[in-house]
Order: sequence, then C-alpha cells, then structure tokens
Amino acid sequence: MDKPGMVQVFWGNGKGKTTSALGTAVRACGNGYTVHMVQFMKNGTGDPEIDYPGELRALEKFPNFSFKRFGTGSWIIGKPSEEHIEKVKEAYDYLRSCFDKENDIIIADEILYAVQLGLLQEEDVLTLIKEKPKGKELILTGSHKPFPNIFELADLVTEIKKVKHPYDKGILARKGLEY
Repeated sequence: MDKPGMVQVFWGNGKGKTTSALGTAVRACGNGYTVHMVQFMKNGTGDPEIDYPGELRALEKFPNFSFKRFGTGSWIIGKPSEEHIEKVKEAYDYLRSCFDKENDIIIADEILYAVQLGLLQEEDVLTLIKEKPKGKELILTGSHKPFPNIFELADLVTEIKKVKHPYDKGILARKGLEY
C-alpha cells in the first residue's frame, strides 16, 4: 500500500467539500486505512437528521472509521458568540491530539470555515499542517474564501466551484441527497 502523509484541501463556494473528503474516507477504509473525522461547527442542533446525517450512519459501519463532532447547536449569524469560539478551540485541541492516535487519515471538516468566520486563526491551521506527523494524511475542508498560505503548504488543493445550485431557486436541502 502507498503510505498516507499528504495534506489535502477541499474549498470553494460549491456543494461537495465534505462529500469529497468522505469519498476519500470510503476509499481509504475499503483499503484498510483508519480514518477519523473531526467536524467543526456541526453538533447539537436538536434535529436528529442533521445531528446524525446519513453519511455518518453509513460510514460508522466501517470498523476503521470514527468521528467526533463539535458545535453549539446554533448557526453563526453576525459576530460569533464566546460559546462558538470555545467549541472551535475545543475541536482544534482535540484535532491536534488525534496526531498521537492510531489514525492513518484525519479529516478536519469545516476547519476552513472556522478560519473564514474568525473563530480560528489561519496561523493555527498552518501550525497544524507543520506539526502533522509524516505518516498521517490530513484533509481540510470548508470556506468560500481562499487561503493562499494554507494552499502553499498543502499537497492537493481542490476548489469546488458552484456553477448552479437549486437553493438559488428556493429549493432547500433534501434528506438523503444533501444531508
């Protein structure tokens, strides 16, 4: 098997950043790698469909896939609350501790949105990339805003670009397809 160890980034204004990371997770799990996903700003909405979406129910069937979610249960509208900032810090500290665990691939889902929204500093992500152990793959997702310094350190950067989206016509996310 080829060894993990690169940094991948999925960013952009299109749908599919987390889906791309999870596609990589499925492929990796099917090939015997262990994958752990840390989700920033995704937890505790009170809606079981959102709090435990179909992709996590499917992936938990892989014995070599695990995840942990962090969030406040509310969206960030305007200025982030202290609770939002604290949950992102908690997620970041937990993510860094994952480097010491037996994971081949670590997904930091929505971490770039945390930077875009001012909950985490870009320098924190740069530190994370620099501290990543050689034999671990790190996948970063999120953000509509580019981060050239992060992109420079990454091995793979994929922009997910929206060309057209049903939401623009008022069509909301559909169970089983978008969540």
